[in-house]
Amino acid sequence: MDAVFGKVSEILELGGPVVAILIVTSIATLSLVLYKLWQFRAAGVGRHIELSRAIEAWDRKDLAETRAHLNKSRSYLAPVIAMALSGEDRTLSERTDAEAEARFTQLEQGFNVLDMVAQLAPLLGLFGTVMGMIEAFQTLQGAGNSVDPSLLAGGIWVALLTTAAGLAVAMPTSMVLTWFEARMNRERTFANRALRTVFAPGYAEDALGTDQTPQPVFAHGT
Repeated sequence: MDAVFGKVSEILELGGPVVAILIVTSIATLSLVLYKLWQFRAAGVGRHIELSRAIEAWDRKDLAETRAHLNKSRSYLAPVIAMALSGEDRTLSERTDAEAEARFTQLEQGFNVLDMVAQLAPLLGLFGTVMGMIEAFQTLQGAGNSVDPSLLAGGIWVALLTTAAGLAVAMPTSMVLTWFEARMNRERTFANRALRTVFAPGYAEDALGTDQTPQPVFAHGT
């Protein structure tokens, strides 16, 4: 453990305040990513098997099976689908779309922070490198005629350390953010398809041209 702290102290001493900021940023970013993973798991993101079966049953006008699968679902979208199924008119469509979007927005909280880290960490590392290069060349200038090449080389690699640290923080953050955004895009696609199926079920097409209108199977709030 002491060796780890000693290594961290050495890196901080070499990289200066920029590396210290990047280390703190990386810890905060990791904490946020772990929280989002827990939030996604708790909400049931991507786990819509029962909800999909309920939609398929509704599309076949199998009302009993629709209720059974909907009651088993633990998806965060289940209340939205239940609201849609309780509607007696199609004006409820905009309301359910808004309810679904509100849930998506809650799940996407923190994405802007990850995006900011992915964009600013390399710039912060580059800033540290520029400052280190300036310091290295100032040292070289102060040496006058007795120039030691190793002095310049040492200053340059220390300066480049901050750029490496910035990229080390930015690259995994960018990859994780891309994965989160892809998951949410799939969630939106699923919700849109599910709600459109509820409001325009397949069995309703058989009644096209007649006075039959699909009736709600759930009272609102069940």
